[in-house]
Amino acid sequence: MNTLQNERETTAEETTDYWGVSSAIDLYECDLALMQNAEAIKDFVRILCDRIKMRCYGETQVVFFGDEPRVQGFSMTQLIETSLISAHFADASRAIYLDVFSCAPYDPEDAAKFAMEYFKASHYHLSVSYRR
Repeated sequence: MNTLQNERETTAEETTDYWGVSSAIDLYECDLALMQNAEAIKDFVRILCDRIKMRCYGETQVVFFGDEPRVQGFSMTQLIETSLISAHFADASRAIYLDVFSCAPYDPEDAAKFAMEYFKASHYHLSVSYRR
């Protein structure tokens, strides 16, 4: 087994040998109406934070921008006490690019599956880095 595989098996109760977990979650063929709804995005963040046991710091920021139609859509940031959650919602491709970084342990697969269900994505790609 490689080192990355061993780290993924570490539970929240165990001592970790990394500083933080960074998850890049790419969601595809999402529900456009949800992606274009700032309140739905804020609700998603609130539920996600509860689910992965992170405490929000301040309000969720959701801003629509983009001069180029290919990248136009909402972007979201949410400070959490242990770091940051951010995302960009690309309307034209119906894709969401969600990043979760925290020095507190959480389950990246659970976060990805919840995001897929919430935004009704057909599938997702998950990349996990253990920051040292």
